[in-house]
Amino acid sequence: MSKSTKILIVEDQVLIADYINNLLSDEGINNIEIAYDIETAQKKIINFQPEIILLDINIEGKDSGIELAKNKNTLAKVIFITAQQDIATIQKAIATKPESYLTKPVKKADLLAAIQLANLKKEPEYISIKDGFQEIILTYNDILYIKSDGNYIDLFTSTKKISIRESLEKFYTKLDKEQFSRIHRSVIVNSKKISKKTASSVFIGSVELPLSRNYKKGL
Repeated sequence: MSKSTKILIVEDQVLIADYINNLLSDEGINNIEIAYDIETAQKKIINFQPEIILLDINIEGKDSGIELAKNKNTLAKVIFITAQQDIATIQKAIATKPESYLTKPVKKADLLAAIQLANLKKEPEYISIKDGFQEIILTYNDILYIKSDGNYIDLFTSTKKISIRESLEKFYTKLDKEQFSRIHRSVIVNSKKISKKTASSVFIGSVELPLSRNYKKGL
């Protein structure tokens, strides 16, 4: 189990939150933050950017945790923790696609197993880049294509272009080769975004990009 996983505990019962924190700390997991109310949880989701959220379904009111789960940070995986046995509530929780669902009282073995499974499912589906002084997290699905421009590369999304000082070769090593293909010495495309392909071109929507003979086999 990764000891560095960023975990946010969202639980309004202080004793339970601290108990969960202690269980994890005993296992050497220390990158943990706790929110005892929704307002604090919302701030920590933005600032802490947790990878896993241990979330009480009824924090500060019925089903409020479910609403919070709908507005989590993109990268977080949710594990619901609750004493709730109502079938309708459980169905609403499942609809948010959590990683797991634990009932109170929380058992150490169940908690650790749920976290370990969530970690195993984590894939490099995003990349963190610097845009000036700002750090931007882009999911792979955000990126349409990437073009080299001298010492810089331009990342194109559906809404903007981001330029960073890095070689295309180096940036390509950070990407999932099953999803991204190099089609030219100066162009990488998100294979899932290709709308049309010809003998010499690849189209991402209405954008035509050159397809080099040397890279056809990899597409």
